[in-house]
Amino acid sequence: MQKLLVADDDNEIRELLEFDLSHSGYVVDIAKDGEEALNKALKENYDLILLDVMMPKMNGFDVCKNIRSSKPDIPILMLTAKGTINDKTQGFDSGADDYIVKPFDIQEVLLRVRALVRRSPSVKNKPSVKQEILRTGDIEIFPDSLETEIKGKRIKLTPTEFEILYCLMQHFNEAVTLAVLLNEVWGYNSDDDVRMLRVHMGGLRQKIEQNPKIPDYLQTVTNVGYKLTPFGNETD
Repeated sequence: MQKLLVADDDNEIRELLEFDLSHSGYVVDIAKDGEEALNKALKENYDLILLDVMMPKMNGFDVCKNIRSSKPDIPILMLTAKGTINDKTQGFDSGADDYIVKPFDIQEVLLRVRALVRRSPSVKNKPSVKQEILRTGDIEIFPDSLETEIKGKRIKLTPTEFEILYCLMQHFNEAVTLAVLLNEVWGYNSDDDVRMLRVHMGGLRQKIEQNPKIPDYLQTVTNVGYKLTPFGNETD
């Protein structure tokens, strides 16, 4: 049974999430401020953390950064009233895997929780097809450690970045639509979340491309989606 941490200073939201997540079969722990959330996240082993941004003592962005530095594999879902694209970018830059703006539909939260929990250490370490080392062209990925190696350089990825790269490797040299990426990485398809995908793609390019503005491997396919070129830009 998966164990989740819900961190929010709003009593009603915290109780709502605790009730619905518990009735969906999860073990739920709670935190009422940022410091409590960070302390629990570092001491306990959670399969997912639901993290509010505007909390006393420490904001969610800083909590997320601190968790990521010690436990990079734990999926983090941010729940917040701060919904601009700049806020979302800041959330993803701090290490969040997904981002839901308040007020939210509890069914949407449950859907995204299910999609993220499958990336948790306890789930991904079970025997599965993803445990193999995958290699194509210059790129090799290591599911156990959420790392990739490109021309001998080992790079640590976030869970979401890894899932995006893994999906593209299944279809290397083929255009993968935005809908397919959203479905395979997050478990649902919503036009509203295309910008979220693009933000994560930007972060992935920052890590694996020599020049993110002129990518060799992660190519944009206009009006379709993205394509992974395993040997980089052949014109180089």
